[in-house]
Amino acid sequence: MLLLEVISGERLAKPERGKMRVHKISNVNKALDFIASKGVKLVSIGAEEIVDGNVKMTLGMIWTIILRFAIQDISVEETSAKEGLLLWCQRKTAPYKNVNIQNFHISWKDGLGFCALIHRHRPELIDYGKLRKDDPLTNLNTAFDVAEKYLDIPKMLDAEDIVGTARPDEKAIMTYVSSFYHAFSGAQKAETAANRICKVLAVNQENEQLMEDYEKLASDLLEWIRRTIPWLENRAPENTMQAMQQKLEDFRDYRRLHKPPKVQEKCQLEINFNTLQTKLRLSNRPAFMPSEGKMVSDINNAWAGLEQAEKGYEEWLLNEIRRLERLDHLAEKFRQKASIHESWTDGKEAMLQQKDYETATLSEIKALLKKHEAFESDLAAHQDRVEQIAAIAQELNELDYYDSPSVNARCQKICDQWDNLGALTQKRREALERTEKLLETIDQLYLEYAKRAAPFNNWMEGAMEDLQDTFIVHTIEEIQGLTTAHEQFKATLPDADKERQAILGIHNEVSKIVQTYHVNMAGTNPYTTITPHEINGKWEHVRQLVPRRDQALMEEHARQQQNERLRKQFGAQANVIGPWIQTKMEEIGRISIEMHGTLEDQLNHLRQYEKSIVNYKPKIDQLEGDHQLIQEALIFDNKHTNYTMEHIRVGWEQLLTTIARTINEVENQILTRDAKGISQEQMNEFRASFNHFDRKKTGMMDCEDFRACLISMGYNMGEAEFARIMSIVDPNRMGVVTFQAFIDFMSRETADTDTADQVMASFKILAGDKNYITVDELRRELPPDQAEYCIARMAPYNGRDAVPGALDYMSFSTALYGESDL
Repeated sequence: MLLLEVISGERLAKPERGKMRVHKISNVNKALDFIASKGVKLVSIGAEEIVDGNVKMTLGMIWTIILRFAIQDISVEETSAKEGLLLWCQRKTAPYKNVNIQNFHISWKDGLGFCALIHRHRPELIDYGKLRKDDPLTNLNTAFDVAEKYLDIPKMLDAEDIVGTARPDEKAIMTYVSSFYHAFSGAQKAETAANRICKVLAVNQENEQLMEDYEKLASDLLEWIRRTIPWLENRAPENTMQAMQQKLEDFRDYRRLHKPPKVQEKCQLEINFNTLQTKLRLSNRPAFMPSEGKMVSDINNAWAGLEQAEKGYEEWLLNEIRRLERLDHLAEKFRQKASIHESWTDGKEAMLQQKDYETATLSEIKALLKKHEAFESDLAAHQDRVEQIAAIAQELNELDYYDSPSVNARCQKICDQWDNLGALTQKRREALERTEKLLETIDQLYLEYAKRAAPFNNWMEGAMEDLQDTFIVHTIEEIQGLTTAHEQFKATLPDADKERQAILGIHNEVSKIVQTYHVNMAGTNPYTTITPHEINGKWEHVRQLVPRRDQALMEEHARQQQNERLRKQFGAQANVIGPWIQTKMEEIGRISIEMHGTLEDQLNHLRQYEKSIVNYKPKIDQLEGDHQLIQEALIFDNKHTNYTMEHIRVGWEQLLTTIARTINEVENQILTRDAKGISQEQMNEFRASFNHFDRKKTGMMDCEDFRACLISMGYNMGEAEFARIMSIVDPNRMGVVTFQAFIDFMSRETADTDTADQVMASFKILAGDKNYITVDELRRELPPDQAEYCIARMAPYNGRDAVPGALDYMSFSTALYGESDL
């Protein structure tokens, strides 16, 4: 009981003064009850065993007392007791070579760990550089003697026992090491101050690296845009389609290969900028202002210029390709028409110069005259082609076609030949008309045959073409229309057969007259090349095509019926899924505005809601399967629904994006709340105020709503102060305040964060209350990289009490928070 009173500083109950066993057990129970009242669980330790002198139980009780009153209260970076003591030892001995503290037994056998702890706090007591790892006895005895003499730490351990034991007693070493911790507890304040400085410096270093990364990425992206725009603005045309197509292929490579990585870089740049601004705002640092010309808006403007040049370049390429395609088309059209015309005129000059009419019979003369009239008609018809050839040649010249000389030469040759044909035609007609007066017999039957055979032949050719024509339909109505038209066509076949027999009857009558009167017809019908054999052959072909057309129409009708079933199946599902997605989008909109409960409750509710949405995915997949069947069937429209698969996909993606974005907003609110120490009641109050003044229910407040909100919360401010607050919550000057910006502003107004004065006070602790700090003190108290960071940026101290190497930590602390130039 006396021992507990000494080490706890508290008074215990009055002890029993008797010497009997019952008095002793009562006193021991009072001691055990006091230990239990301090939150210590005593397992299998009873008063009777202690009174009876049970060594094991007695030692267990003594260890419990040591653990509770000497070790348990040790706390290092939110760890306590054994783990906290071990972490403290590791931190203090980290700079010393040959020391690696991992436990409380074999890590201390060589004695260097004890010496390192003493040297770290009292370097004048031990010359650590002269110690050797292979001399553990000297090391241990040195540490024990110095600790007993100068630190008032009793010599609890024996050096020979530690060296001679494979695994020293862990509890004994923990007890002895805890004495060092308590002896040096005064240095703990300096360590806490150093940790605070390390935290602040680490944030500053990270932010500076993010700033450098942003500047470099922005410079690289702007340089790429600067190099790319002149290439896109080059409008030098090419003479050949192949060269222009190569330019188009280069442009497609740019769009497909070169531009997408730059799009990703631009997106990453904006993400890095927003992340940096958020970190600066959360750490109470001033906002980052990039170098001139490297703002996000500058990059967006440069990117807009790039896309404008890209759009103009693509339009120019397509126009040039159309122009060259037009030229190639005109040139090919000129060659085709010229070839056709030259083929038609081949031999015409020789034909017009013949004298065959001099020895011809009457019928032959009549035929020659009719034939010449037909030639004149043909010649007049070809006049348009000649004019077209000349017009095409003229257009090629106007469009600066590269092969214009050869085109002009060929056109001139055609025009000269055409003039000659006109003169020869007129001369032959005059000769035939002179001869016509001598010949009066006209073969009416041949003429009548030709007149009726030609349209009938055209009808049969048109019928064959229609019967063999492929058809593309998309609805039942369209195939029914084709079937009706086909039935109407079949109804005309009997009349057509009668016309065929009448035409054949004319030919038979001609044959009968020739045989009867021995007329010299000198060949076939001069008015037509259509023979009865051709008419019969084409008629038979038409009769064979009719049943084939019947079969094709029946098959297409069956296919359209199947397509209609697919349309109805897709429409039924789409008409359910589409409104469901719209309803969910509206519900999410309401949830994001009308949130209740803690942020964690809201987050859990949103995640459950997200899970219910994701569970709907099989129905989307089923609809995708039906859509694939529709695409495979080449169905392009569906009157049973207004929803397309693209609408459903876009709605589904927007739904997933919206719920994910809403969850992210709540997570950011939790992050802000935890970082700023905001209570749930404050968050609820912020949300209620924001929702009240979000009059348009858009999730954002305009300037006037925000001003009214601040006034309602007790802010009394003029225009200048309100403008300053708006520059904080709306740095991009969009004219609106989001809920996240509102939370950040209110958290800055209410939360407790590191300030320049706190950092300055921490440096003062490390400096021993001096107005300056030395290089050696920085290197001793801070990690190497952060100590060097401070040394490189601290200005020399110029006060009256300055010493060589003194540094001004006050101006450095102020600069860390943007209140002066770092």
